[in-house]
Amino acid sequence: MVQENKRRPDAADGRDCDKNSGVNSASGSAPNNGATEPEAARPVAGGVNEPAESANESVQEVQEATPVIGDASASEHLRKLESQRDEYLTMAQRVQADFDNYRRRTHAASLESYDNGRASVIEQVLPVLDNLERAVASSQDETTRAGVALVVKQMSDMLDKWGVAVIDRVGEAFDPNVENAVMRAEPGEGEPGAVIQVFQKGYKLGSRVLRHAMVKVAAE
Repeated sequence: MVQENKRRPDAADGRDCDKNSGVNSASGSAPNNGATEPEAARPVAGGVNEPAESANESVQEVQEATPVIGDASASEHLRKLESQRDEYLTMAQRVQADFDNYRRRTHAASLESYDNGRASVIEQVLPVLDNLERAVASSQDETTRAGVALVVKQMSDMLDKWGVAVIDRVGEAFDPNVENAVMRAEPGEGEPGAVIQVFQKGYKLGSRVLRHAMVKVAAE
């Protein structure tokens, strides 16, 4: 019994020695008891290097697959941009067309307003011109008649520059669009239905009748 108790500390000491030797070997200071040191591990063909090669191949595959995903995303983004471009282009074309229509309407309205204003002024001038022509026809004084006739000529030239034309269609067939028949002549005074006398001149501005002519028409 006494001997067994003496061995136990030895066993414990042995375990402690093993631990200490393990620590020393781990730290690189293990004592050399004459045993040969183990050779450095050599790579074995087809062994440890195979997982590394597989990992490299996996990384390469991921790297090759990544641009494909990027290209798909870029293509989708490009399609969206093209769709937005087409939408904005359509909107711009529509706005441009609306602006062109607005500009044409505005230009037409401006011309119409200008023509209306000019026609209104001319319509007020025509009675003055009629009175001057009557003064020329009835004046007994040659000097006065010549002076008034000069004014009539100037006003007539002014109206001609504005594009005003006289409606004087003696001998032509009566046209109710530009003439008002105020008297009918006796049969045989002229061609049936023709204008044989003008009592008051008519005027038109382009295709617009400013004043209908007052005429005498031969009976049909």
